[in-house]
Amino acid sequence: MTSRMLAPNIILTLLLAAATARAEPISMQQEEQALAQIYGDQDMISIATGAQQPVSKAPSVASVITAEDIKAMGATDIDEALETVPGLHVARSKDGYNPIYSFRGISSEFNPQVLMLINGIPITDAYIGNRHNIWGGMPVQAIARIEVVRGPGSAVYGADAFAGVINIITKTRQDINGTEAGGRIGSFDTYDGWALHGGEWAGFDVAAIVEYHDTQGQESIIDADAQTNFDNLFGAHASLAPGPVNLSRRNVDARLDLSREHWRFRAGLQSRGDQGISPGSAQTLDPNGRYSSDRWNADLNYDNPDFAKDWDVKAQLSYLDTTQEPETYPAFFPPGAKLPIDPVTGQIGNGPLVTFPEGFIGAPEVYERYARFNTSAFYTGFDRHTLRAGAGFNYSSLYHVETHKNSGINPATGTANPSPDHDFSVIYVPDGPYIFIHPVDRKNVFAFLQDEWRFVKDWALTAGVRYDNYSDFGNTLNPRTALVWETRYDLTTKLMYGSAFRAPSFLELYSANNPANRGNPNLKPETMDTVELAFDYRPSDKLRMGLNIFNYWWQDMIRFIPDAGAPTVTAQNTGSQTGYGTELEAEWLASDTLKLLGNYSWQKSRDNTANSTPGYAPQHQVYLRANWEFLPDWHLSPQAKWIIDRERSLGDNRPPVADYTWVDLSLRRQHVFERWEIAFSVRNLFDVDAREPSLAGRTSAAIPNDLPLAGRNFYGEIRVNF
Repeated sequence: MTSRMLAPNIILTLLLAAATARAEPISMQQEEQALAQIYGDQDMISIATGAQQPVSKAPSVASVITAEDIKAMGATDIDEALETVPGLHVARSKDGYNPIYSFRGISSEFNPQVLMLINGIPITDAYIGNRHNIWGGMPVQAIARIEVVRGPGSAVYGADAFAGVINIITKTRQDINGTEAGGRIGSFDTYDGWALHGGEWAGFDVAAIVEYHDTQGQESIIDADAQTNFDNLFGAHASLAPGPVNLSRRNVDARLDLSREHWRFRAGLQSRGDQGISPGSAQTLDPNGRYSSDRWNADLNYDNPDFAKDWDVKAQLSYLDTTQEPETYPAFFPPGAKLPIDPVTGQIGNGPLVTFPEGFIGAPEVYERYARFNTSAFYTGFDRHTLRAGAGFNYSSLYHVETHKNSGINPATGTANPSPDHDFSVIYVPDGPYIFIHPVDRKNVFAFLQDEWRFVKDWALTAGVRYDNYSDFGNTLNPRTALVWETRYDLTTKLMYGSAFRAPSFLELYSANNPANRGNPNLKPETMDTVELAFDYRPSDKLRMGLNIFNYWWQDMIRFIPDAGAPTVTAQNTGSQTGYGTELEAEWLASDTLKLLGNYSWQKSRDNTANSTPGYAPQHQVYLRANWEFLPDWHLSPQAKWIIDRERSLGDNRPPVADYTWVDLSLRRQHVFERWEIAFSVRNLFDVDAREPSLAGRTSAAIPNDLPLAGRNFYGEIRVNF
């Protein structure tokens, strides 16, 4: 039975169960208030339906990470916090070690299958399809909580809510006690500083946050890279391997939050500079190339739960502007590289060997803007039903592109560079016939409808559907349904189905004149159907356990397929993948001073086209953490994760990626001289040689010994509240 046939069968089964059930009146408001008192705000989540509700009753498999959790584990970047979520592994990309959020074995090179939101607003880069090619991490001082849904979310959030959804909720005045300042110093010449303020001004609640981060980055050694292969093939000695990765960066993050009555205005800047991106897209070492990026955002929100009798109305208008700009021209291949250059196109291909004395340089610049508007309303006027309806419009624009390079066609002369007299000058290529992608925009109109029907005591059926119309690839319709049964006072059972889609990125659709990737304007979106069965068991207020079982069907996968007789690859809808697995999690307050938590995840995926494992993602993950107040105001938090069984994809004959056990330790002393707090943490306590898989190649991997992670590293921190 196909996944598309399975969807209506599941919906029909749930509707029949609802129709045959016996209705009894209940008070939903009193029940929610009681649950909030039992579980507290930390177990409430809004990402699943758009309304606050306990995690145990949400129609999804979800996790919440609070600011207190982040501080306890000593996390300095959002990736360190996300690694604690069951079924989610943070791997690393060849492109400057950007994070790959691998949910339930779903992994890809650019990782566009995960939707990341900040305060419910997507930060997806339409050019690549991920968070941003010049990501540079995200600090954690501004984060109030992180809500994570494992599984599909397109019925609520539309495109890219595919394998999972991550919503980062930033701090408001209510989350900041006056003024706080702090700093951190650590390994790799790392220096951090931050200041937060919450207060009142002219009748407005105000929260202002600024964070600074400067590091040279970890310098683990890459033994061999793509240039090593070219050296062996063409008789050169240009490779810089063995050599260190280049992961320096300088970040400034600033956020402002103003609210009054039903209105809230937020603005922010994520500025990234001095960012090393080695290894990069060519999988070669480059100690000198640097990029920068500025990401400006603003949003205006209206939220009135008493708009009219039985009506709760929300509206949001947002804007985001992003850039990708080179500071120092990056070299795809290092000085002295010998490459076969086509004398007609100036690109790598069939032609004589050419030695590039300054390296094979390419410095693409990309400028994008996004405008979004949406409105929705909850209606509770029908007995036992909570209806939500909404609509909106999204506008995405790749409004300016240019590049500097020393290969390809020189627009000024119309001839290939390097020229016959070996002129290796860097040429400027504006928008025109020789640019790697032309400016392009995308318009998306959508509408959705959702109903939560409490058809009988202890049973709720949530069903929803979202329709999206895109200006470049057409329409898509994504339903979901969830049956939530409060089986006992301490046990909740959920059966869920969801459909999701991933929109093709501009790179996949329109890339041209690129030495590697070619676009395909005829692409369709990727699709996925997922069925989940989940149990939430809370036998006491000190113990909570969860068990989730899932099965997914991923179709119309977008992959870059090698072109016959050419060094390029072209995007195609080809292949499918299926997967299934389970996630087990537990949290136990063993005493007033000791909290233990952990999870275990197992997944099995299959590339149906190759009839083999898709590789890259771990089949088993284990995570354990303890929060122990061993003396008054002294907190010790050890944590460990085991990453197990990462197989290779078809055709990659390397041995499986080695398992690793990673241990961190954080020690915190609160209320030093009343207002001060100090902390010390060590990452990779036992200095294990941990690696994330590098990409397979046509004949061999460009980086054969995978991507090494940082060795043992230390951080000291101090903060003060005024």
